[in-house]
Amino acid sequence: MMEYGRIAVELVIGFFSLFLITQLLGKTQITQITPFDFISALVLGELVGNALYDDEIGVVKILFALGLWGLLIFLLETITQKWRKTRGILEGRPSIVIHKGEINKKELKKSKLDIDQLRHLLRSKGAFSIQEVEYALLETDGTVSVLKKHPYTAPINKDLNIPSSKVTLPIPIISDGEILTDNLDEFNLSEQWVLNELKKTGYHTPQDIIYAEWEEGQPIYVMPYSKEDSTTN
Repeated sequence: MMEYGRIAVELVIGFFSLFLITQLLGKTQITQITPFDFISALVLGELVGNALYDDEIGVVKILFALGLWGLLIFLLETITQKWRKTRGILEGRPSIVIHKGEINKKELKKSKLDIDQLRHLLRSKGAFSIQEVEYALLETDGTVSVLKKHPYTAPINKDLNIPSSKVTLPIPIISDGEILTDNLDEFNLSEQWVLNELKKTGYHTPQDIIYAEWEEGQPIYVMPYSKEDSTTN
């Protein structure tokens, strides 16, 4: 039992330590992950995972290893933020793999990318033929950014001479039958206002609604539970 207790304590401490480190390092660990970020994340997990089954490694050593590794990553992020010239060395640079409609074989080879892999990345951006692409940049996180040739680009409002209008953001106000008070507070809305708006749509309680959103200048959009969902709730 003592062994299980030790593992439980180390696992809980390791869990919250990893959570704290990922919060301190920021969202780029996930959204803009580079090969080094990927490796560092694996190492953080391994430090905790391996320590669980090593009797000689205690909680203090786990915290020390996690803290030191997290500090090194944090220092690296700080350096790249303060000194722009270090970013290319430490984070890498985007590679232009298609330039003026021509495939840059040198950059492809340098990036360890073949034509089939490039076509796959282009398709993920809606370019199903290389001839549609004027420029393609391989980003440091392995994704590709595409600028299509003029005949293949979608028209925008400016091209169609559509008069400008105010851009608004739809805000979720009900989810799974519960009013999202945090979103309401951000826009100075009240729960009573939500209930009043619901009545206008024929509903009287948030429990009947699986999802609802509000957009400035528009009536609220309501999606009620289906009959099958209502019977299970």
